[in-house]
Amino acid sequence: MKSLRSLQVLAYLRDRKHCSVQDLIAHFQVSPATIYRDIDELAERGALQRVRGGVVLRELEVPVSEAAGSTAHFLARINRNSEKKEKIAQLALGMISDGNIIFLDSSTTSLYLARALQKADLSNLTIITNSVLIIQEFYLFPSHDVLISTGGNFTEHLNSFLGKNTLDHLQQMKIDKVFFSAAGLQDGKVTTFHEEQAEFLRRILSLATQRFLLIDSSKFGKAGLFEICRQQDAGTIISDKKVP
Repeated sequence: MKSLRSLQVLAYLRDRKHCSVQDLIAHFQVSPATIYRDIDELAERGALQRVRGGVVLRELEVPVSEAAGSTAHFLARINRNSEKKEKIAQLALGMISDGNIIFLDSSTTSLYLARALQKADLSNLTIITNSVLIIQEFYLFPSHDVLISTGGNFTEHLNSFLGKNTLDHLQQMKIDKVFFSAAGLQDGKVTTFHEEQAEFLRRILSLATQRFLLIDSSKFGKAGLFEICRQQDAGTIISDKKVP
């Protein structure tokens, strides 16, 4: 829970950029000692900077360990290639219509799309997701939107819900459009580094009427260990540059 709350602190800081320690204590309703532990953890990762009486959000510029069981890599990826992800999010936004039932995966690129949807002039969206951070930020969405969480086991280094219970829950869902990302696109294969995530995304893709792969150009010519799908089965590919 400590790492999960650290992500909540970053989400709280995203729009505010800075806040006092007392603001954090009041918002999360925890003790000063607890908040200071979270601040220490995030400061060590370079996610925020301590200032007198409070904290300031900062860009993550230093490469962070990708060790399994750590949220460090996920936190670093949120701000990596942000301009490309923002462009992709705006392009993907144009693919969504009033009343759609959409799925957003737990990638940082889908998080950028979720944040674009928070400000979009769309009505009656149903958003299904396994992303913990999108779930935490749903209070920022228009009040007429509906959120459905997949549930399941929390996977810390992907900041998502995965596992058998998640897959079983999916069988009951109807999805108009799925938006997902990947670690790489190479030799006609869309891949990830995580076997459980690959299995989860394959199931999601089989349930969707339309598929949209959100992938920035830095991932072209790169490959993960596990195949999600073939390029021709990924649907519409949305990127900041033309796919080679």
